[in-house]
Amino acid sequence: MSETAQTTADPRTDGRIYLDKQSPAAYQALVKTADAVRAAAAEAGLDRILVELVNLRVSQLNGCAFCLDVHTRAALRAGETTRRLGVLAAWRDTELFTARERAALALAEATTHPADALAQERAYAQARGVLDDDQLSAVVWAAITINAFNRVSILSKHPVRETPTR
Repeated sequence: MSETAQTTADPRTDGRIYLDKQSPAAYQALVKTADAVRAAAAEAGLDRILVELVNLRVSQLNGCAFCLDVHTRAALRAGETTRRLGVLAAWRDTELFTARERAALALAEATTHPADALAQERAYAQARGVLDDDQLSAVVWAAITINAFNRVSILSKHPVRETPTR
């Protein structure tokens, strides 16, 4: 094991390495992609809450506890409500989400599970009805990017630690 790998492994994860620490240049490229995606979403007129809903829904589907923690806090800072966050996993069964948000969530799910071609076509058609080209592109890029971060965190076993309350 290299000296770098020894310093990036967390002893509580059976010797797993933190991929972000082991390959910082690759991780920074992913961070820069996420920054560009956030900027594209803002330029396209998508608010931060919608982007965080996409991040959360994809993270729910992938079971990424670390990203769920990070993006729940980000959504709350952006003004999202605990009520909507609480029902996000069942967004289709509630009237709490706008048509734009529903289209973005369906598209994010289709991006996360691309093998379901029928669901992908339905989601794309729904998105075309309420999102312009720049918005649709930004939503897909947001889903692609959070999927990548989910895999980094899941495979690294990034922990969700208790944070002191103030």
